[in-house]
Amino acid sequence: MLRLSVPLPCCPLFSGLLACCLLCSDVFAGEDSDVRTLTQARQHGLAQSLLLTGAAPQATQSAPQADLATFREQIAPVLQRACVQCHGPDQQEGNIRIDTLNPDLLHGPDVSWWQEVSAVVSKHEMPPSGESELSAAERTQIVEWLSGELLSAAQVQRAQAGQSAFRRMTRYEINYALQDLLGLPWDFAKDLPPEPVSKDGFQNSAELLQMSVSQLQASREVFRGALRRAVVHGDRPKSLFWAASMHQASADEWAGLDGQQQKLREQHASDAQALQQALEQFQKQHSRAGGLQYLDRQTGLRTGIGWGYGGAQHAWPALDALPEAPAAGGRVAEVRPGQRLIVELGDRLPDAGPLLVRVRAWRSESEPGRDIPATLQLEFGWQASNDSQASMRASTYEPIVEATAEQPGWYEWRVELSEIEPRNLVRGTAKMGETPSPSELLRIINGSLDNVPVQIDYVEVTSSAWPVWPPESHRRLLEVPENLDEAAAATVVLERFMKLAWRGRVQPTDVQARVALFHAVRPECADFQEAILEVLASILASPRFLYLVETGGERGMRLDGHGLASRLSTFLWCSIPDEALLQSADSGALLQPAELRQQVQRMLADPRSERMSQQFVRQWLGLQLLDYLRVDNERYPRFEPALKQSMQQEPGHYFREVLVSNSSVLDFVHSDYAVVDPRLARHYGLPQQSGTGFRRVSLPLELGRGGLLTQAGLLAMNSDGRDSHPLKRGIWLLERILNDPPPPPPPAVPVIDLADPEILKLTLKQRLENHRSQPACYSCHARIDPWGIAFEEFDAVGAKRSQVQGQPVDAVAELYNRRVLAGAEGLKRYLLEERQDQFVTAIVSKVSAFALGRPLTFADRGQVDAISRQLRRQGDGLGDLIQLLCASELFQSR
Repeated sequence: MLRLSVPLPCCPLFSGLLACCLLCSDVFAGEDSDVRTLTQARQHGLAQSLLLTGAAPQATQSAPQADLATFREQIAPVLQRACVQCHGPDQQEGNIRIDTLNPDLLHGPDVSWWQEVSAVVSKHEMPPSGESELSAAERTQIVEWLSGELLSAAQVQRAQAGQSAFRRMTRYEINYALQDLLGLPWDFAKDLPPEPVSKDGFQNSAELLQMSVSQLQASREVFRGALRRAVVHGDRPKSLFWAASMHQASADEWAGLDGQQQKLREQHASDAQALQQALEQFQKQHSRAGGLQYLDRQTGLRTGIGWGYGGAQHAWPALDALPEAPAAGGRVAEVRPGQRLIVELGDRLPDAGPLLVRVRAWRSESEPGRDIPATLQLEFGWQASNDSQASMRASTYEPIVEATAEQPGWYEWRVELSEIEPRNLVRGTAKMGETPSPSELLRIINGSLDNVPVQIDYVEVTSSAWPVWPPESHRRLLEVPENLDEAAAATVVLERFMKLAWRGRVQPTDVQARVALFHAVRPECADFQEAILEVLASILASPRFLYLVETGGERGMRLDGHGLASRLSTFLWCSIPDEALLQSADSGALLQPAELRQQVQRMLADPRSERMSQQFVRQWLGLQLLDYLRVDNERYPRFEPALKQSMQQEPGHYFREVLVSNSSVLDFVHSDYAVVDPRLARHYGLPQQSGTGFRRVSLPLELGRGGLLTQAGLLAMNSDGRDSHPLKRGIWLLERILNDPPPPPPPAVPVIDLADPEILKLTLKQRLENHRSQPACYSCHARIDPWGIAFEEFDAVGAKRSQVQGQPVDAVAELYNRRVLAGAEGLKRYLLEERQDQFVTAIVSKVSAFALGRPLTFADRGQVDAISRQLRRQGDGLGDLIQLLCASELFQSR
């Protein structure tokens, strides 16, 4: 067994804290009394990093041995003097007795206790202030000895017991794999049960992913349904068309206005002056902009747009042919920001197939000097009765309306009707014109944040709008050379499908077995297609698709090419390998470092790697908390679902930006840029953005943003919807960011009495201080509360604030080691100055656990520390982290 001869920091939970123990003595001595900028803090922390500046570990062939001599001669006397008074025969604070711990970490039973000792000594939490002090040299001596012994113990444990990542695929991995196999971007796995979540927050953790009988049955039904949706039968379905002209739709309204004007003419027929005044007043009254309106662009007259479901009187008829679009007319629908234009389509939309929606539109004239485009959104919905209705986004695409009235533009969406849920419940049973109404409709929404109206004059809708027939998904599955008999065609289809679905591990006997199954089921099926789909479903229901099987030598040995390809695609794409990756595995080239690096680079450049960004970030940061956040609308009236959706997406887009640019992982702590969309830009007080989507923008220093910690969604999800929640925010930071979870609360902890009127007068920080004053609560809260109090300058929706309950915000807190955190900026400064190594090792640990699909153990600590050390030396780039991990023994071993 190789031994690393130079001690490294302790286990992944606390690695990097060694830097803190050497730096804190300088801070306490006042040598760093001047406050550094965050850029200077990063440079200072980088210079002090022991992972970066320490000697690289040297491998040796000798077996690890416990260094008991150093313990007896150097460590034990220091522990006896500084620790045994509180952790010895007379007292055992924290239920730990130092003098009886076995110093043989390689073979003794007390390694977990020694990890705790290393952690609290590294963070200057022990000995407590005012007790027997440790000198900087003594503290370093203890931590270095413990680091080396813990590393050796981890090597011994890793050699004795390997870790298996054998597991089934998660629901989201099944969905992505089906998308890749079928070439369709649909949500196939939505009917599968949700996954359990590990203590680290991950859904892909092997110890939780077993397969029950009910899950297997549900999976089979999902596979059959997905395959049926991917193929078509018979001739191309006939398309239906709808043509909605705003000139025609508004005919009754204009006729009503014309009638009113005619009455005025008749009423004032004998008085030309009175008629002129009456018509001018009428013109003025009916030219006021506001609400959803029809507009006559020639006369300037406006009239409101009304809609009701009763009698389906507003439904456009389905046509057998699409008429030629008329020239852009003078009578249009003007849709202001946030408003919805309804186009009702009746009850003849099919159950499935692509729906093409085209809108001819242009933006209204902007204010002088402003050239701001508008955006459009599309919803699908229905209203059967007063208490039966639904509406949902039909597409996430938001086209930017840059066209003008002089040159109108067409904007379109393609919507798969089988993905729309729920459809009208009485469609097919009730008749048009009756109540409940079976009619369905589209809502065209102006999604602009600025006051830019959109004018629409014509809408075209086409059902069964396949670009080609049969569609690409059908040809991908079933296309074979001409003139093959059924047996030969089945062989071609099955072999091609099996190689992808089973990740390249297919033998001729495997194909023969599935061809035999085809012959067995063929007599019971109506045609070749029905039989072959049944066999394809059996391939997907096989453990060779459902389970991630590690192939190679014995446990602890290196994966073979196909095993490595499967692990790479599961990590980087959350899916199965593609043909290029399988070819590299087939040839053995994938096992070569240069080829592996090139494949990882190719996979990260592929759009499918966005899945990894989304899934890892969501699980790492616990973003499901934001899904269930309920914000007090009275307190935060401007908080809307669209802003919440932007908050949910921001961390993933930010992670993607750091990855693509190979920026430092320390940007997660703080950066001088953000990745935001227009809604978040407005929420943060940034200049108005044009267009839609997320983009990188520079941040003014005074905004107090940058990195992950001050993103609005992460702050909001750790609130209660009414106010901030320092305890939630502190625990979240310790668990998710620093990988240093606090201990569970002791039993019978007293709760804060919210019925006490005196308690209600206190701010949250004051309530926590009052709670922390109770002896049973102090030890835990002293380690948690300061981290959360530092975020008190942000409210329940992550917006900056200067007052709480009429008092100035107090976001200053003192850590257990006496370091003061002055707000979020002070917290970031502390992490950058003194906890860089800890954070880097934490992010390496989190990414590694996600990549391996299993929780990390004590045995993995040496590998994680080695990756962390190399990452620091290469500049901390997130892309470099992915490459280092994929090239590591940790990733490539069974």
